[in-house]
Parts: sequence; structure tokens; C-alpha cells
Amino acid sequence: MEKKEKQAVWLYPKTKELMVDHLKEANATSQSDFIEKAIRFYSGYLDSTSSTATEYLGHVLTSIIDGIVKGSEYRINRGLFKLAVESAMQSHIIAAVNDVDDEVMEDLRGMCVDEVRHINGVINFERAYDYQKGSNDDE
Repeated sequence: MEKKEKQAVWLYPKTKELMVDHLKEANATSQSDFIEKAIRFYSGYLDSTSSTATEYLGHVLTSIIDGIVKGSEYRINRGLFKLAVESAMQSHIIAAVNDVDDEVMEDLRGMCVDEVRHINGVINFERAYDYQKGSNDDE
């Protein structure tokens, strides 16, 4: 293992502030570690045609993929939240205008679980309407 050597580094106060602000994000254990990582990263960028390109590209690709996943995760979670709110509203409206006992509710839940499994979650209002009205035509 190579022994580290002490180096004098002159930084503008704003540059040092950037470094300190980003220590945690860089997974750096110290300012020296941050500078070491920054030099390796920038060298990888400059040598992008050499074998050290993976050090630069690995971080860049990880960052890009992480951003895409987090963005998708946010949009999916937001959509699911809105869907859950709408579903809760529908449930309360339906419960307010219908008198359904516990046994019928349990049977309906079981039937719906089986149906959603069978149709892979693609709910068709017309099919549910036809079923409830007695015209049980399977497609």
C-alpha cells in the first residue's frame, strides 16, 4: 500500500465551502479524502479514452441512473397517492348511499381479489357494470 504524502493546497474560501458542503454527498471521510476523490474523478474525465475512464464514467452513470430512478419513484408515489385519495372518495360515496352488510362485503372483497388477479390489475368498469346488472358476458 502506498503511503500518502502531505501536500500544501491553496483554495479560495468559496471553493473550500463547496468542498465542506459536499463532503457527505461525496462519501468522503475528510477534506483530504474529498480532494483525492475529486482529483481521481477529474483525471478520469480528462483521460476518458483510457482505462481510468471507468472511474469517471462509473460515477456519472450511477448519478444519472439514480436521478432517473428517484424521479420515477417520485412520480409513481405521487400517482399512487392521488389514486388512493380518489379510491377513498369513491368508497365513502358508495358506502353513504348503500346498505351492505359485513358478509356481503367479505364476499365482494374476495371476488374482487380473484378478479384483479385474473385480469392482472386492468380494471374494466363496463365489465363490472354488466356483472352487477346480471349480464355476465365473459370476453
